[in-house]
Amino acid sequence: MVGVNQRKNSGATAAPVRAKRTGATGPASERRDHLVKLAAELFARKGFQATTVREIADEAGILSGSLYHHFDSKETIVDEVLRTFLEDLIARYRAALADAEDAREALSQLVTIGFHTLEPHRAAITVMQNDWNYLRSLPGDRFDYLVRAEDEVERMWMEQIRRGQASGQFRADVDPKLTYRMIRDGIWVAVRWFRPGGRLDTDALADHYIRVLFDGLATGDRTTQPA
Repeated sequence: MVGVNQRKNSGATAAPVRAKRTGATGPASERRDHLVKLAAELFARKGFQATTVREIADEAGILSGSLYHHFDSKETIVDEVLRTFLEDLIARYRAALADAEDAREALSQLVTIGFHTLEPHRAAITVMQNDWNYLRSLPGDRFDYLVRAEDEVERMWMEQIRRGQASGQFRADVDPKLTYRMIRDGIWVAVRWFRPGGRLDTDALADHYIRVLFDGLATGDRTTQPA
């Protein structure tokens, strides 16, 4: 995912993700959005594969056949859930990078944006982590955009890490890709334990993460040596 998954790098140039829009407005659009949210919560709780169309319909208080007035398949629903998340995430990343004055500010913004998605996109992030491999294994190229989105996000992060190394802001003895993956996983796995309304909100969570990222945990002189 744009987070936790295992795959070989394709080497292809990343293409921006594009979200599908139905163009519907008014009550029909609101009803559709409501159904997507209900389904997303079920996917996150039970897993995409284990969730049936009947269960989605039951959760919405409608007949299974009525669900097909809005969606032609369960895959169409999860497609909308994931595309909405990825479009929002990448748009925010692009805007932050366009305004950042240096690499440290850029990474701070990317970290903050990541944590800010934990509440509005909690279900989508959970589905990405749990069902990435299954969705990518489905026939056809419907979910190929997941890889393109991941490639684009990785490129954004690694460009800023290398920028910081080139300017002297970041240590030159760390591997950019490994560093990105460790940061990435630390952010997205938080969806499993972060609870809105708890001791820390997403701003405080991001601030703490940024302090540890840039200032470290140990005091005094550096105790580790380059491998």
